[in-house]
Amino acid sequence: MILMNDFKAEPSEIRDAMLDAAKRVLDSGWYVLGKEVERFEQKWAGICGVAHGVGVGNGMDAIEIALRALDIGPGDEVITTSMTAFATVLAIVRAGAIPVLADIDEHTALLSVESVRRCISRRTKAVILVHLYGQIRDMDLWLSLCRGYDLALIEDCAQAHLAGLNGQVAGSFGRAGTYSFYPTKNLGAIGDAGMLVTQDATIAKKAELLRNYGQSVRYEHPELGLNSRLDEIQAAMLLERLKWLTEFTERRREIADMYRAGIQNSHVKMLSVPQERSAHVYHLFVVTCEMRNQLQSHLQKNGVQALIHYPIPIHQQIPCINFMRDPVGMSNADRHANVCISLPCYPQMLDEDVSLVIDAINSFEPN
Repeated sequence: MILMNDFKAEPSEIRDAMLDAAKRVLDSGWYVLGKEVERFEQKWAGICGVAHGVGVGNGMDAIEIALRALDIGPGDEVITTSMTAFATVLAIVRAGAIPVLADIDEHTALLSVESVRRCISRRTKAVILVHLYGQIRDMDLWLSLCRGYDLALIEDCAQAHLAGLNGQVAGSFGRAGTYSFYPTKNLGAIGDAGMLVTQDATIAKKAELLRNYGQSVRYEHPELGLNSRLDEIQAAMLLERLKWLTEFTERRREIADMYRAGIQNSHVKMLSVPQERSAHVYHLFVVTCEMRNQLQSHLQKNGVQALIHYPIPIHQQIPCINFMRDPVGMSNADRHANVCISLPCYPQMLDEDVSLVIDAINSFEPN
């Protein structure tokens, strides 16, 4: 079976390096917010092209902390996409703000600028732009929109590690960028981990308070914060895995190139080609098919695991059915959720594996 991810197929050098890193942390006797976290914060912020990185417990906390660091909360509206992981919207709710759901572009599955315009009100304070599937696109347009309406742009980069456009890396365009390092991400820890990145020292300083109970110095709490600190062990693991990220990212792009060149089935459609090669890191390679369930069953029978990201858009989730949304409707998100399917695309896939996936798709004939 060709899986969506196969950690056991990773080079043994990675495991050895991670074991050495674990020993390094254990020998240090310091397990929370220490030198490993500082090193990783500096390293990842530098890669993103910003001055500050604030390590936190996970990607959802990073979004909540970004909102609160921007003083966005009760009564404020935050626009985001309905085609995202639930954590994006849950972070808005946890910050006390009001989520407003916009539709997606049918060709990319990314947040639609036109839909966002329709959602803006006098209470709108921010747009959370999700770089879905690992693609970054039209950033000049988003920056112009947010400047025009005096909105904070927050980038949800949970799937977009190293994605770049016009020489600039995801997370550096807006007021803040948020990353998840969940194990299945392109850069993943061995548990939960996240980071907020920003060029703004004021945002970074407040984020550092908020992640640690709102504490400025020991036992002094000028803010009501969270308990969301990046562990030393996770930072150490991420520092080791980071050494492989560029190579692994390029391999994902090679696999995507093979899919784009090889898949020839009129029932299976591709999303738009990225604006630049660097602008997509293929956390997921997603295609669409009107007979999606039949295709998934066919692939399973042919030894290929394929998953759906995401089968239920946010506005259809039970706790969210009364959330505000695009007044014109959410037709593109509704349709995409019914037809999208993710193909295996991870760095350890062999060319033969990719060819088997392509052959399985090309042999698909719906009933």
